[in-house]
Amino acid sequence: MNTNDQAAPGLAATPSSLRSAFRSIVSHRGVRAAAALWVCGYVVALWLAQGSLPFDRPAVAGVPFAAQMAGPTVGLIEIFVLMVVAFFLTRRRVIPDLSARAPAFPTAARETVFILVYAALGQAGGWILGPALGFRPFSFHIAGTVFGCTVTPGVAEMWTWAFYNFIVFAVAPYLYFRRRYSNLELNLASRDRRGDFLLIVVIMVLESIFELAFLDNNILRLNPHQALLGAPLAFIVFFIGTVLPTMVLIYAILLPRYMRLTGSAVSTVLLGGLTYAAMHIVEGWSAFDSPRDIALSLLFVLFQYFGPGMMKSVLTLRTGNAWVHAFGYHAVAPHLIIDTPLVVKILRIA
Repeated sequence: MNTNDQAAPGLAATPSSLRSAFRSIVSHRGVRAAAALWVCGYVVALWLAQGSLPFDRPAVAGVPFAAQMAGPTVGLIEIFVLMVVAFFLTRRRVIPDLSARAPAFPTAARETVFILVYAALGQAGGWILGPALGFRPFSFHIAGTVFGCTVTPGVAEMWTWAFYNFIVFAVAPYLYFRRRYSNLELNLASRDRRGDFLLIVVIMVLESIFELAFLDNNILRLNPHQALLGAPLAFIVFFIGTVLPTMVLIYAILLPRYMRLTGSAVSTVLLGGLTYAAMHIVEGWSAFDSPRDIALSLLFVLFQYFGPGMMKSVLTLRTGNAWVHAFGYHAVAPHLIIDTPLVVKILRIA
């Protein structure tokens, strides 16, 4: 399958109302199963935690246990609000059919299995390479991202992590699939630049306000020199190390194939959320000292990243443009907003 970037594959010209969309979502078996598993996961986590969590997360170490447990669900509710906002902002747009951007079912299935196996091997490679170089295992986030860490990464660790992820999860997959598919088929071209720009700005502003108000506002405590130098560097580091890898691997390549294989936007959103969580399976704050710690770490990776992964899927499905989530719901908020102080600390910017 190979078309030019000016092709217009599969446009769904009739947008649904919010009410009908809500009905289709709540009646979806996958959504009901996800809700049930979310509740069961919380029950298991409460039973295992017994009032304390073993994670290396200095940013929330002083937060009461109940608030730490409630945090992921509060975040998920905020994500649902952002999804409604995204729906309203795109309700008059022609929604692209991402399944038409993927190849026929057998090829889509083979490519999906291939990229998932490749992603797993890439993750395993990061777990091996990091310790081999004297660093922590690499994941889609460097240690200290969002929650801080007891031992701050060094400069070499930060850049090695960033370029490993960039090459393995962004450059190599893009070059391989770009030989066969256009940028439009890879969700990397905009069909409505003005609408995409509006959506990026609105989602970015709302998410930034939420994070500054309820998560972390340490960026506001930086002096002018730290902020002016640290913010652009944080943007570059995380854009290379996690934003582009996420965008290319999941939302450019996998999402159209999920849509082709399932035929369901709701199922595609759920699979996008699960895949995004799976790519963070070893986080810098995770604890693997006992079966209890391992189970809690895996549960909290799911709690932490399933919702954001779904939000990125919604933005991509509604626009057909993976750049929307990259700028509107990833590069600035959370990484520039929350992680600029981490980069300032790593680079010792005074």
